[in-house]
Amino acid sequence: MNIPKSHPRFVSLQTREKLVKGFDNNLVAKEGLLAHGRGEAFDYLIGEKTLKSAKKAISAAAYTLQNAKSPVISVNGNFAALCAPEIIKLSRILGAKIEVNLFYGPESRKRAITKVLKKSGAKEVLGINPKSARRLKGIDSARRIVDKDGIYSADVVLVPLEDGDRTLALKKAKKKVITFDLNPLSRTAQTADITIVDNTTRAMKLLVVACKKKKVKRSYNNKKVLSESISEIKKNLQRRAKLA
Repeated sequence: MNIPKSHPRFVSLQTREKLVKGFDNNLVAKEGLLAHGRGEAFDYLIGEKTLKSAKKAISAAAYTLQNAKSPVISVNGNFAALCAPEIIKLSRILGAKIEVNLFYGPESRKRAITKVLKKSGAKEVLGINPKSARRLKGIDSARRIVDKDGIYSADVVLVPLEDGDRTLALKKAKKKVITFDLNPLSRTAQTADITIVDNTTRAMKLLVVACKKKKVKRSYNNKKVLSESISEIKKNLQRRAKLA
């Protein structure tokens, strides 16, 4: 059976292929494949589409990034494998720096990710020079190592597919954190300043478009928007239950 390219199932299968290719090319860790599988389950719960609450978060994220003094886009293997073109577009629009930051971070993976980003058009990629390394307080994993010219000195950090410990460490370091997280109840989602409850590939395309337009500041409450996303998920599940 042929699936239309616009169908969520086709997009999901295409995403899997990109991640498998990323794994084969040393971009994605085995743990990253497992994390994506968990994300697919949550994406199904939200209906494999961008919720109204997520659009509010994207708008708030665009305004925050546009008005940041030193915005940084943090990149891991999954993000590079799935969204390299969008990462470069967003960086150019905002004048934001790009930094590789990995939980499972051998130098070979960092080099592979850097190569993909530069192939997509990045002029500079931070996080690969040991001489520029600094440490975030309150975190023990490899993700505590950040670049002094990047995340260490940033005021706003866009961190996809984040872990809760580093989100908290970034907040304690007085940085505004914008994250993508398909689970509105996760520690990352609850800790970040702005949580976009959406598939990263969908949300990044929308964020790029939003950042091209001058955004007006509107009141934004992350806890309230997360609550809205949970309500939307419940309604979606109820609709699917009636159709079953």
